[in-house]
Amino acid sequence: MHKLQCISVATLAAKVFSRLSTRLKSSGGRPSAPLGSRILTNPDDIFKHNMWDHVQWTEEDKENARKKAQENSCVQIPLREQGKFDTEAHQYWDKFYEMHRDKFFKDRKWLFLEFPELLPLDANSRATTRRQGDRQVGIPSPGGSNMDSETSHHQHSGTTHCRPNADCQTACQGASQEKNEDATQTSTFPGQHASFRILEVGCGVGNIHNLRYFHTLKIHPILDYDDSVCHAFVHDICEEMASFPFPPQSLDVILAVFVLSSIHPERMQRAVNRLSTCLKHGGIFLFRDYGRYDFSQLRFKKGRCLSENFYTRGDGTCVYFFTKEEVHEIFSSAGLEELQNLEDRRLQVNRGKKVVMHRVWMQSKYRKSYPPSPS
Repeated sequence: MHKLQCISVATLAAKVFSRLSTRLKSSGGRPSAPLGSRILTNPDDIFKHNMWDHVQWTEEDKENARKKAQENSCVQIPLREQGKFDTEAHQYWDKFYEMHRDKFFKDRKWLFLEFPELLPLDANSRATTRRQGDRQVGIPSPGGSNMDSETSHHQHSGTTHCRPNADCQTACQGASQEKNEDATQTSTFPGQHASFRILEVGCGVGNIHNLRYFHTLKIHPILDYDDSVCHAFVHDICEEMASFPFPPQSLDVILAVFVLSSIHPERMQRAVNRLSTCLKHGGIFLFRDYGRYDFSQLRFKKGRCLSENFYTRGDGTCVYFFTKEEVHEIFSSAGLEELQNLEDRRLQVNRGKKVVMHRVWMQSKYRKSYPPSPS
């Protein structure tokens, strides 16, 4: 199974939001346009930057990618050997973290640029008044290698996924103690007094950029961890009978970055269905993950494929590669409406080795609709 360690955070000062907003405004590293705006117009400039945005594939590029994926998936792992990659997934992730700990993945400094929904709408005004709130966070399992990661100006973990039933991280973020929806008043739960709550599924070792000012995860032997601000918990998002430490319809945002791809394709829909019940009406599900024919898919050798577009790495962790249509089907089937569903195609450049890699990621935002008002 895939278990997650999670954390909750409380008592966030409004000045934290001010600091984050200032950083966003002053950040000059990555253009603020959706999915970046560094466009390669002159092929001679290709090695001037580590990453180029909005790359258009030629028909030849598409055909070459399709052939490589077809070739590396023509030999699949025998069915009798596949089960362990699902039932023992947590063991593979545990070994990964035991080996790499917090040294593997980079901070997600791009997070607020692409997902401003993570900040409360009145974050700037709250900076003038010191108030309190709650936040929860959990720890997912990682998977992959630095070559799989979004490096350069994206700087994320290559496989910061929830292990197939992985570590889940809940984040409840808020800066004022306002009345919550009726659904949140039924019982005591972490973050119940917060006016804005985030559940982060698969937070890795805690190097999520939006949390670095608030806490350090328990696995870090650092005094910054404060259990009055953070509450860690373990959860299996694929276990349908397991209960979350918060009630349904109590979350404003769910964030899943490189998480769903580590789950067996047959389990994905049920996991998203279940997570979606935790959203308030009007709440948003933020998603980013691997796209079909990403460089990391095409470099797999024969014999690592489990099923179509689903592979296992040498360390036993697994990864799936999505299309826009598949992403839309998963989230719309969970009763969510599309706000954004993008295919992020880039050129990642190793300027030292003069190597160019086609990267493909999916980035989506889906909202839980309000029920129709009674006539």
